Amino acid sequence: MLDPDHESSTDQKHGGIQVIARAAAIMRVLGANPQGLSLGAIAQQVELPRSTVQRIVNALETEELAESMGGNRGFRLGPELGRLIYQTQIDIISAVRPLLEELSTQLQESVLLCGLEHDQVIVIDRIVAERELRVVFPVGILRVPIHTTASGKAFLASMTNDQVRTLLPEVLASKTTKNGDKKSLLAELDEIRQTGIATEFDQYIEGMAGFSVALETRFGCFAITAVLPSSRAGKATPEVKQALLACKDSIEKRIGKSH
Repeated sequence: MLDPDHESSTDQKHGGIQVIARAAAIMRVLGANPQGLSLGAIAQQVELPRSTVQRIVNALETEELAESMGGNRGFRLGPELGRLIYQTQIDIISAVRPLLEELSTQLQESVLLCGLEHDQVIVIDRIVAERELRVVFPVGILRVPIHTTASGKAFLASMTNDQVRTLLPEVLASKTTKNGDKKSLLAELDEIRQTGIATEFDQYIEGMAGFSVALETRFGCFAITAVLPSSRAGKATPEVKQALLACKDSIEKRIGKSH
């Protein structure tokens, strides 16, 4: 005779596995569409009823694994994913930090290790320069438009122009008067792909400059960035660019490039 309690337990187990699988499928779809998707569009891609998708998305929202973009722009992956990603970066931090310290000492400037969550840059680690006039960045998600930072431009340059057009709005948000339009940004990204170096002068914050290179590692895509006062940037530009490219080469040799 079959045990009803055993059958009930088995059904619950299978049901729980199914919910997790469906939630994972929805998160993958959101991850592939950082510009946001409506509930209907998500339901179509994961081939589930809209009501089922809504229940799962609501649960993901509660845990901050998904978030509404407001208005009719749909949903995207939430900030909790970025926090989880940050917690998994211990290996990359321990592997890269000695080289970042060497770079900061060489340049006498602050250096950042950055990651990317959708259209936002995450500062994973930092080395603050030991000098009186220096730039001190917060660790965590930079709640600023991605195209206003050198790190963000380095990440954008690692994408295709079509991906960039999809990710960014038609009218680019601006923090300072130094930010241009989408057409000029795409032209700048083409240049970054040629030189390997992304720069920004007074775009994120007036009086600050940044230089960044993207890292393609077995841990994923990251960026190392030197940040310094604009007053020192002009004279230091050649040295900073050369040092960043050398550091990139050392890091990728140490921890392995992606294939």
